[in-house]
Amino acid sequence: MTARRPLLIAVLAGLLAGATSLLTACAGGPSATSAAAASTPAATAALPPILFVHGNGDTAALWTTTVWRFESNGWPRDRLFAIDLPYPQARDDDSKEQQGRSSTTEQRNQLAAEIDRVLAATGAPQLVLMGNSRGGYAIRNVLANVGGASKKVSHVILGGTPNHGVWSLPNFRPTNEFNGAGPFLKALNAPKGADGQLLPEGSAGVETTPGPKWLTLRSDNNDKFAQADGTWIGAKDMKTQVTADSPALAGAENIVLPGRDHRETSFHPEAFAAAWRFITGRAPTVDITPEATVVLDGKVTGVTGAGPTNLPLVGAKVAVYAIDTSTGQRRGAALIDKTVGDDGRWGPLTTDSKTALEFVVTPTLAALSTTHIYRSPFARSSSLVHLRPERLLDPEKISKAVVVLARPRGYFGLPRDTVVFDGRTPPPGITPGVAGAAVSRLLLKEADRMVVGEFQSGPLSERVVGWVWPASDKHISVLELHY
Repeated sequence: MTARRPLLIAVLAGLLAGATSLLTACAGGPSATSAAAASTPAATAALPPILFVHGNGDTAALWTTTVWRFESNGWPRDRLFAIDLPYPQARDDDSKEQQGRSSTTEQRNQLAAEIDRVLAATGAPQLVLMGNSRGGYAIRNVLANVGGASKKVSHVILGGTPNHGVWSLPNFRPTNEFNGAGPFLKALNAPKGADGQLLPEGSAGVETTPGPKWLTLRSDNNDKFAQADGTWIGAKDMKTQVTADSPALAGAENIVLPGRDHRETSFHPEAFAAAWRFITGRAPTVDITPEATVVLDGKVTGVTGAGPTNLPLVGAKVAVYAIDTSTGQRRGAALIDKTVGDDGRWGPLTTDSKTALEFVVTPTLAALSTTHIYRSPFARSSSLVHLRPERLLDPEKISKAVVVLARPRGYFGLPRDTVVFDGRTPPPGITPGVAGAAVSRLLLKEADRMVVGEFQSGPLSERVVGWVWPASDKHISVLELHY
């Protein structure tokens, strides 16, 4: 720990100026010209592919807005990829098989294969790896333990990866991969010389694998998984022996994004700007350039008793409707109505960047509910519009209706953010302090009416309008934010 000296760089508001196969191309449809010609690379063919790696329990879909920003600055769409790891949630004990969960070794091998697929598909000699949270573990594991992998990677960017653990205690969940005192992270963090050779324990070597250039992005004090107290891991008042600099690595450029939460260290415009500069040496625009014609597609995935999966939910039905942005009501018949096949894909759907949408997912699993997902207009094309149906919790089944407000690419933070859900502020489940809740669930006494979710955090602002459906028919509504 004493070997780490993170470079504290406060990313100022100026950054915001100007406002499975496992291989998944990150967007479909026509490409668009960058809004800022000065930011557009002169030779896009020379740009390396970028492979994005999601975190614990997540999907490739979380990279949607990051991909849009890369595209808006001129990065070729066919050189942007995101992996969907089939079982995204970590085992309780990394050394013991657990149904529906994945080990560090499994994720390492899946990512190693994906790197080779991307390089083969593009013909590029090297690629960039960008990982969020647990995704950074897979990246580090590949580079440290798969022969020749470090020669295939030019840059590594880790957002919010708890590189020194969410806790670091020898007697608390000792073989969990998130334990900084456990075997997995102790091996990754063992000090190395510039040639990659291990040094005696306690030496002031680097913690990165030689070859690629390394960047870590972290919060100053607002990352729920880099806290001195164990509240966010279900162990209130326990001293975790971890501080806010857990994501920093000796041997990397370590940047602090003040006030950002755990997910925002990867998905916020400030994180994109830092990543772009690290790769290109230039400042980007963080604005997303809308496309007139938008082509959308994605997978329908499910949830098991062990947690979420990124495997296709074969047989699920998906209908998509254009909706009125002021009332949440449908504008005509379904734009698409499809039963999901073996590949899990529900599209493609051609629309525009001004039309708000309702996605209705009717699952085959009795434990899951018919889920109405409301989204504000999609600015650009994407094949990462992944849909995962919700389940009604037991206490919710007696309610007239249940509505969820979700922010997948960040947490709700008070008083940092303004969040209004069906007129309630703050909404249920969102409390002041460290940003740690990404959803708010409302139990309503009536159905068949409009519901509105509003979010603002600095320059990020979004309003989603939906409709309330009866819980008695096993329906649930989700208002999902892009930003």
